[in-house]
Amino acid sequence: MEWVNSTCKKNSKNSIDTPFRYQEIKPVDDANPPAEGRGLELYTPENIVQTVELLGKRALALFKKNPNATAAVLVRENRQGQFVADALRNPSKYGIKIELAKELAKNGIEIFEVGERERRAHVPEEILALLQFLARPHSPDYLKAALKVLVERQLISTQDLDTLAYFPEQFLYPTPLDPQPQSSPVLEARRICCDLLRARIELPIYHIIPYLAMMLKYNASELATADKLSEKVIKQCAGDTSLKNILSILNEIVDSERFEAVETENPETLYTSPGKLTIITMHKAKGLDWDWVFLPFLHENLIPGELRVWQKMQFIGNFTLAEVAREQIRTYLHGEDFPNIQEAWEKAKLLKIAEEYRLLYVAMTRAKSLLWMSAAKKAPKNWNNIKNLNELQEQVKPCPVFSELRRRFPGNFVDSKYAIAYDLN
Repeated sequence: MEWVNSTCKKNSKNSIDTPFRYQEIKPVDDANPPAEGRGLELYTPENIVQTVELLGKRALALFKKNPNATAAVLVRENRQGQFVADALRNPSKYGIKIELAKELAKNGIEIFEVGERERRAHVPEEILALLQFLARPHSPDYLKAALKVLVERQLISTQDLDTLAYFPEQFLYPTPLDPQPQSSPVLEARRICCDLLRARIELPIYHIIPYLAMMLKYNASELATADKLSEKVIKQCAGDTSLKNILSILNEIVDSERFEAVETENPETLYTSPGKLTIITMHKAKGLDWDWVFLPFLHENLIPGELRVWQKMQFIGNFTLAEVAREQIRTYLHGEDFPNIQEAWEKAKLLKIAEEYRLLYVAMTRAKSLLWMSAAKKAPKNWNNIKNLNELQEQVKPCPVFSELRRRFPGNFVDSKYAIAYDLN
């Protein structure tokens, strides 16, 4: 905390509140549980796949020693949680030799991804967005909403959706007279959208929702939720199975927020239940704690990260209007001198860094006995699309806090080559 405060003050050109209040925290005798191993373990794996392998092996060894303990993997973004869960459940897909999920299950350990439950709750919204596109494919708003669903499901690459949706006809059915040929990501997005439109014509209307669920590559729980949704919609159609009526019923379901996702797991399970490896974002971890906490993917581009200015918005200047306005309102409410645009933008960047460090502090203090931290040497630039692991950036900078911890506590650094060969027995 002292290091973050001093670093932020040193990097600030203007006066700024420090991220943390100055305080001295001391251990309390006989109140803290004994540390597990070194208490703090720092790793620098070769890439994000090796990160999950190290994490899974360490968690497995710990649970074999104490099956009733609690453990969690805290990630900065939901995409990272999805990747960790998928790599643990399907290790061969990523070249991991040990069947981590089977080994954990053999010891009664459940892999519980919190974001998976939330995605099931969003099934009606995703289905509605695609059906609205099928009803009015010439609408820029509906096309953009459908493309956004495809990006979130990682079926197409992240790209400028506004440009694609601005001229729907030109995107869906380009001609030789168009100014320039479509790029590969655009062609892939167009192919999926055209497949959807063809399915609208060829499939019976009561098969549309199950087809969309399969096309979105839902898992078993999401497919069960989509099947329940389809049955509910068809039942309420009362003989009028037109797309217009289905959209009206779906709109009512989404607006009422009364549709409950199908739970294939025990609905009574909690995030901190013993014998379970919970994968959860740092934001949702506030107020919770576990015996062992794993913090993977600690890289500078995410923590503290930086405020980005999208290229399409740079015509107004090298700043984000929303952040500038938010900072100007904040200073006005606090009775401070009203900043100009550039001053407000610089202050907004510093406040963003401070907030990220506070979030990391929350994540680090969730651990009771062991804090496991890692920063891989190769990681994706953007977690929205990590289909091709061969395109990982090399020598990604670790989070400054991670680097400082490694400098101050060299004895807590664990060599990844040794750890990867760890004997689980």
